[in-house]
Amino acid sequence: MEVNASILISVGLAAIVVRSMRKFLDLPIRTPHLSRLLGYFWVPGLILYLFSLLIHWKTDRLDEIYTLFLLAMVVGVLVRVQHYRPARTLLLAVVPYALYALIELLSGALSTGFLHEYRSLFSNSQGFATIWLVTFVLIARKQKKQLEAERVVREAEEKERREIAAQNAQLERLVAERTSSLTQQTEELQHALEELKTTQAQLIQAEKMASLGELTAGIAHEIQNPLNFVTNFSDVSAELVQELEEEQQRPDRDHELEAELLADLRQNLQKITHHGQRAASIVRGMLEHSRASTGERQPTDLNVLADEYLRLAYHGLRAKDKTFNATLNTHFDPSLVKINAVAQDLGRVLLNLFTNAFYAVQKRKEASPPDFAPTVSVATRQLPNGSVEVRVRDNGTGIPASVRQKIFQPFFTTKPTGEGTGLGLSLSYDIVTKAHGGTLEVESEEGQGTEFIITLPA
Repeated sequence: MEVNASILISVGLAAIVVRSMRKFLDLPIRTPHLSRLLGYFWVPGLILYLFSLLIHWKTDRLDEIYTLFLLAMVVGVLVRVQHYRPARTLLLAVVPYALYALIELLSGALSTGFLHEYRSLFSNSQGFATIWLVTFVLIARKQKKQLEAERVVREAEEKERREIAAQNAQLERLVAERTSSLTQQTEELQHALEELKTTQAQLIQAEKMASLGELTAGIAHEIQNPLNFVTNFSDVSAELVQELEEEQQRPDRDHELEAELLADLRQNLQKITHHGQRAASIVRGMLEHSRASTGERQPTDLNVLADEYLRLAYHGLRAKDKTFNATLNTHFDPSLVKINAVAQDLGRVLLNLFTNAFYAVQKRKEASPPDFAPTVSVATRQLPNGSVEVRVRDNGTGIPASVRQKIFQPFFTTKPTGEGTGLGLSLSYDIVTKAHGGTLEVESEEGQGTEFIITLPA
């Protein structure tokens, strides 16, 4: 019965081996079917145990047979999962011990005397196989830990890659949205630019043809922008007023919100005023440049005309800025003959030149020491060939050489946005050169002043 009981002990040890092997090799994950089959390891042991009871056979060969079966089962499992590096190492560990057990079993079955004769050799072989087994089991454990560490690193790297991929996808989505937005804005700007070019071409053609109807149509298009701003800010202001009224009717009024609404309303009103003044400025410019004229040439005294428009320009600027003062110098040639010209058109030219001159000296005054004296001069002269000359000079900011050739182009201006349309000098140039057959030239030194020279045939 002691020998038979040893089979049950071997089954118990087999349970420990199977459980450890399942866990060590991750068999439920790698080979679920094989892992389930291993659960029947006890069946052969039970059969041998019952067989020994039935025939009353007491021999330690039954225990050796079951041990050999267990080793064969372990080798089979390791061969099945030998792609796993620790499994290959365990296979190297178990095979020598399994061969030893097989040889010992066969030797004992064939000749008991042979086994006793070479007991020392078998004992040494068993010890070597056992040391070999333990050594490679330790190596396999080390390999498994190394693989686990590598797996943890791979999972961390994979997680990082997934996070980076998600971030990249998010960035790509944001870039795509931003690109789409920029593309839409670009298309809108391109469309606006095309409309602006179309409007510019229309206005230039209107000026060339001197047609009041076409000029008014072009200016109406230009005035639409400030009018749109006024309309939009008015609508928004009305909504703010409604919100403010609703807030004031609440029992728990939010004074900070009311202050914020009032601040927004004040800002909108300022913008409405700004764009309203801009629209008014465009209208005034339209009226000045398209005022009805007979177009008939009449004898015109340039001395009287220049003096009249010089005072008009100066007092017009003083009405806007009472702190502005300038010295007016006039040098009129008493021998100047009258010329046949459209006095109203020439007056418009002189008004543009004087207005620009006062603007230039005012800007220089703002950036100069207190002792700077703004000065605008106008002089007339009878030329030997019978032509007359008018010079308008100022000691203002001057015109940079880089833009001097462009100042007579339509819509070109050196003034900040909103302070000039760029049409004044262009219109003046056309009136002098095309309508009266004269010349309009400019001499300027940046930071020192500018002089416009008008030459008209008698």
